[in-house]
Amino acid sequence: MTTIRQRRVGKGTEVPEDQPPEEKNVKPDGKIVSDHTGGKLWNILSITVGGILAICLGLLTSVYVATLHENDLWFSNIKEVEREISFRTECGLYYSYYKQMIQAASIQQGLHGLVYDNKTESVRTINILERMNVYQEVFLSILYRILPIQQYLEPVYFYIYTLFGLQAVYVIALYVTSWLLSGTWLSGLLAACWYITNRVDTTRVEFTIPLRENWALPFFAVQIAAITYLFRTHLQPVQERLTLMAVFIATFLFSLTWQFNQFMMLIQALALFILDCFDMLPTAKVTWLYIIQISGLLLVCVLQFFNSMILGSLLISFNASVLIARTIQKNLKKGGLLNRLGKLIIHVLFVLCLTLIINKFIKKILNLESDEHIFKFLKAKFGFGATRDFDANLYLCEEAFGLLPLNTFSRLSDTLLFYIYIFVLFLMTVAAIIVAFRNLSGSNRVQFMEKMEECTIILKPDAAYNLIHTVLFGCLALSTMRMKYLWISHMCVFASFGLCSTEVWKLILKCIHLYTSQRTHVIKYSIPIITLLFISYKFWPGIMDELSELREFYDPDTVELMNWIKSNTPNTAVFAGSMQLLAGVKLCTGRTLTNHPHYEDKNLRERTKQIYQMYAKRSPEDVYRILRSFGTDYVILEDSICYERRHSRGCRLRDLLDIANGHIMDGLGENEPDLKPSLYPRFCEEIKKNLPSYTIRFTRVFQNKTFHVYKLAKHK
Repeated sequence: MTTIRQRRVGKGTEVPEDQPPEEKNVKPDGKIVSDHTGGKLWNILSITVGGILAICLGLLTSVYVATLHENDLWFSNIKEVEREISFRTECGLYYSYYKQMIQAASIQQGLHGLVYDNKTESVRTINILERMNVYQEVFLSILYRILPIQQYLEPVYFYIYTLFGLQAVYVIALYVTSWLLSGTWLSGLLAACWYITNRVDTTRVEFTIPLRENWALPFFAVQIAAITYLFRTHLQPVQERLTLMAVFIATFLFSLTWQFNQFMMLIQALALFILDCFDMLPTAKVTWLYIIQISGLLLVCVLQFFNSMILGSLLISFNASVLIARTIQKNLKKGGLLNRLGKLIIHVLFVLCLTLIINKFIKKILNLESDEHIFKFLKAKFGFGATRDFDANLYLCEEAFGLLPLNTFSRLSDTLLFYIYIFVLFLMTVAAIIVAFRNLSGSNRVQFMEKMEECTIILKPDAAYNLIHTVLFGCLALSTMRMKYLWISHMCVFASFGLCSTEVWKLILKCIHLYTSQRTHVIKYSIPIITLLFISYKFWPGIMDELSELREFYDPDTVELMNWIKSNTPNTAVFAGSMQLLAGVKLCTGRTLTNHPHYEDKNLRERTKQIYQMYAKRSPEDVYRILRSFGTDYVILEDSICYERRHSRGCRLRDLLDIANGHIMDGLGENEPDLKPSLYPRFCEEIKKNLPSYTIRFTRVFQNKTFHVYKLAKHK
């Protein structure tokens, strides 16, 4: 991209003899000195005000989500067991390791218990630090032990306040990214306000506190801010090195705290690859980013005891392929339009083929199957054939992994975010297409350059990166609802940047022949201010009402179950049940589990499918044999699963098991032709009839409106 910059006076610059350089800005009337000093003071004042606003908005967001959490659960007033139960599903599993480290006799014993864990999966000893991303819990527990705060702050509050504090980092990073793109902190202010008013679609931290994404996304936002700064032109070497260091640290922390980091960074690598192919980014900086991604992920791999899923990630294979292909195809960016298009097509095909070859080779060498369920899910989701695979269907039937609901856009439109985002996205995309064509054509004609001048101005490298970033993550969010939090938070940044961008308004006004410099500046500041006033007027009363709503945690059946387990079962007892419930059992009671919600292990997936046969149409002998093979002492049956109504027919857990077992599903509706009736009734229903074939193996020891606990006989 061709840019115009202010000329600097260097050592070789000639100075007239009658005007010494040291007197240049002093004489004849001091006007230059005054303007220079005034502009410098104004910049310092603007940066100071913008920085203070960023910090204040970040802290305000932290207080806001913390207050919502307190008001929703009355967290400060409920019992410890109720607090722990509020950490639902996998959140409870992750928090249990923080609790385990806190309660350990020493830090060394706590770490030993994680590296040689035999309570998370019965009859197996696993390395928690290798299997799961829980270094943040380890670090936080050590910090709590060494800081003199035990008398003033309970461990659970230290944990949740840290997560709420990271929300401040998240909002500040979004604010700074928008500020860097637009050149005004007003853009950052608007991005932060949109993030807060669209909270339902930007974060879920207030009710899923320990979830891995709540740890990781603030670091991802910091990384994007650093990359945006890196792609600014005319950085000094020291600035560039410091920025690369910031990108590396943020990338490393993001990778360390979330098991899905490799997939997010693969999309980021694709964005860099696309832009580099069209010559929209500096190649040297893109190369550094590829290397940083690989090195950050490999460092995490070392810390996770050489986790094979990381080594076999597509990201490492893709980045390595790009670097190899670039070495081989050195003249990729030379020639005319058709010549470059031909080279580009060959380059893309070569990179993709090499990626698949390298990835296949690594997985073959490591015998890696940990992530195969993800690819089965993607294959079924995008229509590459139906599947009866239990794991893939388990994901397909979850709303979080479905398409983004249309009512999301209605909510985003209420704050004007979606309308402005589409408007800015359209302008930037058109500019990107024109600039890409110009770069590929290699045309230097003056007339062509004059026509493209406006588009070149609004598509600086930092803006180009954020454009492709938002497009790719938008596609991800549209296909998978759970990923909307990555997209919509960046949507706030991108829309606010466009609304406050001098280049965008300059282009629009030139197109309608109304451009003047003064008019551009008036519109650039007035429209964002009007938007902020509209958002404040429309949503401030609703936010105040939301903060005034007081609720209380209420789950007496689960509380009763956990208290019974702690009081009536030995510490060494092994429990089988649903993944979600067992995470709470481990956290609240410390008992040994047969399975859990961290699903990134093939053996665990097979184990879970076997244990879930208690909800299938299987004989009591089969279910007993399966449960005893995993050392089970007690099994917990849930009516909400056995008689599930939350999902439609075909997506209930019992239906997924029937299909996987080749059995006809319950209820009215069609079945696939090759499915057959089962020889046995559904286990979870039949066991309640106390028939001899069941009571000889299973004795009911606890029951309430939701749960039924059976103790397994020791004999066959």
